[in-house]
Amino acid sequence: MVAHLLRLKLTLLRNGLRRSPWQLVGMAFAGLYALGIIATLVVALVLLRTADPELAQTAVVLGGSAAVLGWGIIPVVASATDMTLDPARFTTFAIPMKQMLAGLALGGLIGIPGLATALVALSTVVTWFRGVLPALAALLGAALGVLTCVVLAKVVTTATASLAASRRFKDVSAIAFMVPLVLMGPIVAGVGQGISASTGFLPEFAQTLSWTPLGAPWSLAGDVHAGQFGPAALKLLVSVAALAALTWCWKLLLERALVTPPSAGSGKRKGGKLGLLGLLPAVPAGAVMARSLTYWFRDPRYSGSLVVIPLLPVVLGFQGAQTGDFSSLAVLAPLSAFILAWSISADVSYDNTAFALHVATGVRGVADRLGRALACLAFALPVVLVFAVGHSAFTGDWSGLPGQLGLSLGILFTGLGLASVVSARYTVAVPLPGDSPFKKPPGNVGQTLAVQFGGMLVLLVLVLPEAALLIAQLVTGNSVFGWINLAVGSVLGLVLFVVGVRLGGKWLDARGPELLAQVAVNR
Repeated sequence: MVAHLLRLKLTLLRNGLRRSPWQLVGMAFAGLYALGIIATLVVALVLLRTADPELAQTAVVLGGSAAVLGWGIIPVVASATDMTLDPARFTTFAIPMKQMLAGLALGGLIGIPGLATALVALSTVVTWFRGVLPALAALLGAALGVLTCVVLAKVVTTATASLAASRRFKDVSAIAFMVPLVLMGPIVAGVGQGISASTGFLPEFAQTLSWTPLGAPWSLAGDVHAGQFGPAALKLLVSVAALAALTWCWKLLLERALVTPPSAGSGKRKGGKLGLLGLLPAVPAGAVMARSLTYWFRDPRYSGSLVVIPLLPVVLGFQGAQTGDFSSLAVLAPLSAFILAWSISADVSYDNTAFALHVATGVRGVADRLGRALACLAFALPVVLVFAVGHSAFTGDWSGLPGQLGLSLGILFTGLGLASVVSARYTVAVPLPGDSPFKKPPGNVGQTLAVQFGGMLVLLVLVLPEAALLIAQLVTGNSVFGWINLAVGSVLGLVLFVVGVRLGGKWLDARGPELLAQVAVNR
């Protein structure tokens, strides 16, 4: 049965790649990225073989502890990313619990995260290849450490299964997960500075972690190499006991989950309130705008952009504080305009089968395009204006404000017009409604990349006049170019906005049923 579960996992993975050749291309790119990280870590561990034993012990224990902690935290917000062996699917099968536990645990190693962790963990054998006993201890520690990572992840995902079935939990956790991703640069830099400022504390910290389930399996080889067989035996006992306790907890949670699978059923809801539909004009474009704004504030696939935008000044300001040059803040307004405008380039794809509402009601394509664009413009325009004015207030250079506003408004209006055309002509594989923003279904990865990067290239060409005028102002120092840029960005951007809405509406009228058929493929 264990072998059958592993074959099932491999079959599902293989069939997912066969579904579309572009899915295989996307998997290849992800594998290459992971391979680069793995190679870096493996080389570092190999180089540690000739390093001081205390340094090697500290690095391995801290790195292994971070890996175990990551396997325990990440599944809380990304538990829906790999549900090929979801235990809820086996509720009607009488599979012995021991075999299911073994199959699901080993199945957790099949995939890029599992294989990467296993390869890096096995590289610690090279680090401690300073004798037969240390190498064997490193191999045993690596096996215990990897199993602890997998079982801990299973415990977390099973324990939070009822929460993960909640739409509100998915939304909040997905948005919260984006914050550390956006702030990854400042976080890594802060951690690096903290480590460099406390190098004397790290060995002591690693020694403390080595007596916990996080670091115990990774410290076995170092203790054996130092001849501390007594502490090594105790830490081996801690590792085995922790793994046994996690397995027992997982067994209890899995038994409960198989008997009472989590349900995402909704409770009672109050009716009678139209929300934004009652506030905006009762015209087709107003109704589409109200529906789109509701998505922006309630769907994490959209609201993620609203979380990213306020964090951009933090990231750019941190970068400026590190270098002493805050000129990077000049791109804040244009960058925000691009992110928000281009975020609706896959609007129809995000609708999925809900796009049938637009097709069935016969709403005109122009009204559909205009409503979606105005919904984004309702908050994108104030954000761009605030960022542009804020940059001038921060630097005290008000002469550059017209030029920056011209470029930013040109990108915003032109981007909205172009996105209205792209989303009416092409569909891309995006996370399904109700899923995590990070759970992208298998599909046309190549077409998605071609459409997105091709559209960005076209947008770059369309805003060349504004960019050229801004460069002319920076080179000559003549503020007249800035005022001309403000006029050109506003007028040309609005013209392209209108053209894009009309052209996108025309294509939507002609291809509505075909678009619905295409987005329904990823159900």
